[in-house]
Amino acid sequence: MRAIWKGAISFGLVHVPVKVYSATESHDVSLHQVHDEDGGRIRYERRCEICKEIVPYKHIDKAFDDGEKTIVLTDEDLKSLPAERSHEIDVVEFVPDDQIDVLRLGNPYFLEPEEKALKPYSLLRQALEETERTAVVTFALRQRTRLGALRVRDNVLVLQTLLWDDEVRTADFPVLENTAKVTQKELAMAGQLIESLAGDFDASQFTDDYQEQLKTLIEAKQKAGEGIDSEATFGEQEDEGGEVVDLMEALRRSVEARKGDEKPKKKAAKKKSSA
Repeated sequence: MRAIWKGAISFGLVHVPVKVYSATESHDVSLHQVHDEDGGRIRYERRCEICKEIVPYKHIDKAFDDGEKTIVLTDEDLKSLPAERSHEIDVVEFVPDDQIDVLRLGNPYFLEPEEKALKPYSLLRQALEETERTAVVTFALRQRTRLGALRVRDNVLVLQTLLWDDEVRTADFPVLENTAKVTQKELAMAGQLIESLAGDFDASQFTDDYQEQLKTLIEAKQKAGEGIDSEATFGEQEDEGGEVVDLMEALRRSVEARKGDEKPKKKAAKKKSSA
């Protein structure tokens, strides 16, 4: 991994120099746009509306337009901002882990300590674990001041961006002001369905079906060209049927379907234990 930024965690008078790494990566198949008639690549040009020339990135600045005047901001202007010059991850407070709303969570980053900072890094990590607290921090990254949550994952400190308060929208749906009557039978049946699907979360058990099918489609078109047989490529697709209007009936069918799925597993487990 390559560090994208260097800074220091600051809490009280303690400074912990760290390197920051992106904690996630995308494995999506990369697609680009083409002309449907001849397959020609569609490209976007950065053309100046005054001189009509195509402008390279190195000659592009940012600007604010107030409707009457355009105020150009160069890279040097933006780098002169005090927040942009700061490389501190400043701890504002320590809050209980469960107070961080998952709706606010953004991009995660791994923090690697400099060798000389291993002890204070380990101290902060162990203190967060034992107190079951998350450090709320502020820092500047990529021309933005950001709010973040500093927490422990395995033996690594992870910095995760948080949305500012005004970035989280309020769900205002008038339909929810109406009261829907739920019967005890429906609640009990829903509980059975939930129990039949209960388990411990393991992300490795899930795959991105769309990306897998997209790769299969690309491979099939590489071999067969344009005229591929969808059924031969993906198998026969079952018709999921129309919507089941009756809620109890839908719950009953769902529970029965789960019981049907579990029977082979139970038989297999029984055979394994008797062998």
